[in-house]
Amino acid sequence: MLILASKSPRRIELLKLAGLDFISVPALSEEKADMSLSPEQVVLSLARAKAKEISAKYPSDIVIGADTVVYFDGNILGKPKDAADAKRMLRMLSDNVHSVYTGVCILGGGKERSFYEKTDVTFYPLSDGEIDEYIATGEPMDKAGAYGIQEKGFILVKGISGDYYNVVGLPLARTVRTLKEFDDFVPRT
Repeated sequence: MLILASKSPRRIELLKLAGLDFISVPALSEEKADMSLSPEQVVLSLARAKAKEISAKYPSDIVIGADTVVYFDGNILGKPKDAADAKRMLRMLSDNVHSVYTGVCILGGGKERSFYEKTDVTFYPLSDGEIDEYIATGEPMDKAGAYGIQEKGFILVKGISGDYYNVVGLPLARTVRTLKEFDDFVPRT
């Protein structure tokens, strides 16, 4: 059985898009990482912690753990604490290029495969009115960097360089290709 160690609607949607047969069992431990680490190290550490927690409960299955952060100007931006924090983040990202990192850890059958993907995202210049309007949708509140490219947040994005699905929350092609390295992996036909 394939297990996604997340309740993220975006990651669930992406694995369904790939046609995979899986269940979602969210990791319950609080996400903690040493923010003095590089963004690559942070996302890999968090993804591994999630995968290990669920793999301990389901040792004979294949478990995918993933975590995404936005990185800009030396700062890791996670999910905003409140509307004011979302506004602060979106002001920072306005008219700038930032990087989205997603770490993925896959455990199963005695194997561990971990990797991260980086995608650069360029925002249009945003007025305070545009930011307030977007925050009023409620969409930014559960997303790293306070926006969702796959939803109403698309209007903020001028362009990307890299994997679009990575910005959504899971580098899908690389994840599916990595799953093929596991003996017990059976893609849905």
